[in-house]
Amino acid sequence: MPVSLSAEDGATLLRIARRVVCSQVSGGDAPDAPPASPALNQRCGCFVTISRQGKLRGCIGNFSSNRPLYLEVAEMAKAAATCDPRFLPMTPAELEDFSLEISVLSPLRRIEDINLIEVGKHGIYLEKGGRRGVLLPQVATEHHWDRKTFLQQTCHKAGLPADAWQAADIEIYIFSAAIFKE
Repeated sequence: MPVSLSAEDGATLLRIARRVVCSQVSGGDAPDAPPASPALNQRCGCFVTISRQGKLRGCIGNFSSNRPLYLEVAEMAKAAATCDPRFLPMTPAELEDFSLEISVLSPLRRIEDINLIEVGKHGIYLEKGGRRGVLLPQVATEHHWDRKTFLQQTCHKAGLPADAWQAADIEIYIFSAAIFKE
């Protein structure tokens, strides 16, 4: 992370994301003053994950951003609620019961040696033949995957064969994340 984030910074990001999701889905307005914390004005990527009753409801993110983090979180929250192609847009009825998780990302780092991947610390982003897949660090931990399974699942997410991570022409990147949950 370019600037470390405190628990208070995380709570602020979660409040912003919740306000944006609720206003986007209900048709309201969600103006927000810039936070005072310099950490929330850094330029970095993030993912916003929405869950309902313990199940994924939407997840959208970027690996980098030209806008301040708090604005990037707001945009990704809006997109996770309304633009994730795996789900229909959230409805007002769903606003009564949802939770948020925000992952603030370090820059991507390309690796040649998969032994550099630390399960629970790193997320994986990979590319091959125009196909891309990404899984956040916490996904491997939540599913109790080892490194090989994590790579296989990231390939699957990219629409590639499970063993594609072994191909000479694949590009594998790792990243870490500061994770904040409600």
